[in-house]
Amino acid sequence: MLVEFFAPWCGHCKALAPHYEEAATELKKKNIKLAKVDCVDQAELCQAHGVQGYPTLKVFRNGTPSDYSGPRKADGIISYMVKQSLPAVTQVNADSLDEFKTADKIVAVAFLPSATDAPAPEFSRAAEKHREDYLFGLSVDPEAAEAAGVTPPAIVLYRGFDDAETTYPYPAASVSSEDLSEWIAGLSIPLIDEVNADNYMVYAQSGKPLAYLFIDPTAEGKDELISSVRDVAGAHRGAVNFVYIDAIKFGDHAKALNLAEPKWPAFVIQDIEKQLKYPVAQDSDLTPDTIREHADKFVKGSLAPELKSQPIPTEQDEPVYTVVSKSFEDVVYDDEKDVFMEFYATWCGHCKRLAPIWQQLAEKFEDASNLLIAKIDAPENDLPPSVPFRVSGFPTLKFKPAGGRSWVDYEGDRSFESLVAFVEEHATKPLTGGKQNASTEGETHIHEEL
Repeated sequence: MLVEFFAPWCGHCKALAPHYEEAATELKKKNIKLAKVDCVDQAELCQAHGVQGYPTLKVFRNGTPSDYSGPRKADGIISYMVKQSLPAVTQVNADSLDEFKTADKIVAVAFLPSATDAPAPEFSRAAEKHREDYLFGLSVDPEAAEAAGVTPPAIVLYRGFDDAETTYPYPAASVSSEDLSEWIAGLSIPLIDEVNADNYMVYAQSGKPLAYLFIDPTAEGKDELISSVRDVAGAHRGAVNFVYIDAIKFGDHAKALNLAEPKWPAFVIQDIEKQLKYPVAQDSDLTPDTIREHADKFVKGSLAPELKSQPIPTEQDEPVYTVVSKSFEDVVYDDEKDVFMEFYATWCGHCKRLAPIWQQLAEKFEDASNLLIAKIDAPENDLPPSVPFRVSGFPTLKFKPAGGRSWVDYEGDRSFESLVAFVEEHATKPLTGGKQNASTEGETHIHEEL
């Protein structure tokens, strides 16, 4: 049973309501129950289940609750709860095969001589690991195997898109759970599909670059363009995932991918792991041939990323040195300087609290000619491909010793004293000439008088 803990005044609960109702109606046909609890009327019950925000969804199995981690649209809720209601591996026969293989978008069925024959143990291990992702069935019915057109042992993947049926192309008896999982994952993403908030994480977690076709959903010819990109996607399956996206609804995401102009259609490839973007220039019309050529160059490694950068400051009259993407290589990889860098975001509260301390640190070492206390607005400046890390949280503090390209993470507290101690510990160049803070200057003066 799936239970929604909600509050009548909650906007997110109101947005979920029609999807939850639709899922409840459909799942009732499968004897899967959905329920909801009004936490205003049932405050003690909600408190007892640790509800801290709304809506909170929990799956109850034999009275034991677990957090719901599935989608929040009707079809996603239905898919998730169908998987939860079944064992990790469902027994399938000739009578149930047709219904089972269409029960979800991704269904894997092993056809075996017996339930103990290989690869049953490996198949079960994969099923236990991915029970929330896919449906798994096992059949020892010869008539089911005949209906599927296979000779046991065999594994068939049924999909609600692209090629509906795909048989595991290697000897099924020797497949490992890891190889099986990898094979299914590789086929679980359509050649091209619309990306939105519900399925984005599937692409983000795939580990593959993501190619976006931004389209105006009201434009003529959009369907033909999407269809033409399908051929390109097929040529690069396994190397790049392809999606199309509503450019009107997600225009801000286009800007984040370095598409500067609201001109549609547009095409860009994002290397998600390296956070690099490869847009097609928007100064000419986008054609299927342009997309194919761009994708081919990306896969071959002959395409250079486009780095978003603020303008290089004309003056550096503050103790903290401002770095942008265009100046990163020249400034940060100056072999004569140690660099202590803050990667910040203008909207980050922790960054705002650190700002006066970072300024104080820069003032202390302002006259140390071989040390740079610097900062970069990370969301507005892409890191060059040569940088061996990506930044995901703010503020991130890293120290780059002079003469090398390795970095040292700062993991201490953000007090002035701790930051000074860190610089003094990791500096490879003399810190002579650095200004002292007020208390240190006083102590030095007394020492000289004595």
